[in-house]
Amino acid sequence: MQNVLVSGAGVAGLTLAYWLRRNGFAATVVERAPAVRPGGQAIDVRGAALGVLDRSGILDEARAARTRLRGMAMLDGEGNETWRSTEMTMSGGRLDSPDIELLREDLTALMHRQAVGAGVEFVYNDSVTTLDDGPDGVRVGFERSPERTFDLVVGADGLHSKVRRLAFGPEEDYVRHLGAYLTVFSAPNFLGLDDWEIWLNHESAAGAATYCVYPVRDNSEIRITLGFKAGPLAYDHRDTGEQKALMAERLAHVGWETPRLLRAMREAPDFYFDQMAQIRMDRWTGGRTALVGDAGYCPSPLSGQGTSLALVGAYVLAGELGKRDGGGHAAAFARYETRMRPYVALNQAIAHENASGNPSEESMEKAKNGIALDG
Repeated sequence: MQNVLVSGAGVAGLTLAYWLRRNGFAATVVERAPAVRPGGQAIDVRGAALGVLDRSGILDEARAARTRLRGMAMLDGEGNETWRSTEMTMSGGRLDSPDIELLREDLTALMHRQAVGAGVEFVYNDSVTTLDDGPDGVRVGFERSPERTFDLVVGADGLHSKVRRLAFGPEEDYVRHLGAYLTVFSAPNFLGLDDWEIWLNHESAAGAATYCVYPVRDNSEIRITLGFKAGPLAYDHRDTGEQKALMAERLAHVGWETPRLLRAMREAPDFYFDQMAQIRMDRWTGGRTALVGDAGYCPSPLSGQGTSLALVGAYVLAGELGKRDGGGHAAAFARYETRMRPYVALNQAIAHENASGNPSEESMEKAKNGIALDG
């Protein structure tokens, strides 16, 4: 039985590990955090990705965990309502859609349960430090664990992938900044929102900012996404104190409930901050190493398709590796690239349409369903 190391216990890593086990591989997931990470925003599962959840045996549970928003309102920088809708939300699309919007942590909990049940090995509080790709396997060094050799290594470790850096080169060679930064965190529902989403959009000489707030967990909590427009900024993506200070500085001029939201941000236990960016690469595979999800082809949150890409990409990669056609991993990697390239291109294009404020229903439909699942 071939053994595969998967770096990262997010949606892509958990999905891949589960389907590798289903296809006859031994799978080990290494995760830098002490457990599968909690928190995160509401994410969307659309089109072909719904088929992955169905085949993974968790579609009904994912539907049951979906958000229950009744609609949304758009506000200006001082909190004045400019329009509202009871037919859609900006975060999840049309309320009558078959697509699913649910919290990231709820989806990863479902995927983690399936992976554990399938016999996936998990190594927490650790990360990859070296990769020595040879003819008979990849010798992997870890921060804490002893060195091990794997038949294959897959980076599912996000926008700032360490596997990508070790196997394919510096991050700056692949990151394409999209002109904005965002943060996501949770707080008690001090705004009293009742299954209702709020978006605020502020444009001024002091800087453009936008944010989204919506309730979860039976309206007991809110999830908050704050953002501002800016070109590339130098900051330490591991230093949350620096990131919180940067966000507070950039939103200090915005009115309405912004001061209270910024106070909640400083106290948040699950703070996340990063740039809006895409990963663009000519290849996602090399030797015995591959990339999946954001590590290889992050479309950015502007696409609304990052989770779907992660689910589909992981399923396709595991499926191609599972084909016993005599071609080995090199042939499987080539098929993975061929199948995923058009789908990734469609979804990355959606981010640019959304940034321009003019996404078309036709483009979104192609992005959601631009790939056929085997079987």
